[in-house]
Amino acid sequence: MELDRRLLLAHCAAHALSIAAGLLVVVPMALNGSAFKGRCALFSTGYWRTEDREELTGQPGDVSHLVVQQWGPPAACQFATFVGIFTVLYGAAQGWRSLFYLHGRHDDTLFSSFLTVLLSVCVLFLSGGASVILSLGLNSWCDTVTDHNIQPYSCAESQSVPLYLDVNTSSFYTDPFVPQASLWSVTALWLAQSILAVLRLYHSHSQHISGPCRPREKELLLGHSLSDSGSPTPPHPPGLHYSGNAL
Repeated sequence: MELDRRLLLAHCAAHALSIAAGLLVVVPMALNGSAFKGRCALFSTGYWRTEDREELTGQPGDVSHLVVQQWGPPAACQFATFVGIFTVLYGAAQGWRSLFYLHGRHDDTLFSSFLTVLLSVCVLFLSGGASVILSLGLNSWCDTVTDHNIQPYSCAESQSVPLYLDVNTSSFYTDPFVPQASLWSVTALWLAQSILAVLRLYHSHSQHISGPCRPREKELLLGHSLSDSGSPTPPHPPGLHYSGNAL
């Protein structure tokens, strides 16, 4: 198997994995947005307050509940969702191109390979930025829910604790955590794809440089063979000639 074919197969596999990871970003973020009624939990601020249970549940006694002072900016959740959607669409387009090149047994041109490297690096930084924003936003939300680790339960365990908010909090940690892990996976995949794109660019550059030299080498070889065939044959050594009347 040639080098360019191995690179194309590796690129196809990386694009397929990026599509799956992108779907694991889009679907949970959509579910989280539906459960929170369009609000973004990332970077939300709030505090815990103890009030009369009767005001909240209609039963006597005191109860602690979470008070959200300010919900997070919607752009934080929308940016992660956008990166997931873009990863799915772009990965599908690039994966189809790689399969087309595998079927046609040819690769990108030198300019197309350069554009692929440039786009791969841009998407790498885009997915890396979304991963950092989602991780920081989830940590901020967990600090609010656990009251900076004062509460006797972790952020994941607090999903089963009633927060007495007007949104569905049964999976408020799982829904952002899965996209967080998927976005970091997408970042690692785009790093691998950037390296593969650089290798394909190097291979295209090598083919572009060595391509014009091959006809010239053929001409030189043909000219050398023609000169060899047109050279005079060396004379045979003189022999003794006997006449019929010698005896």
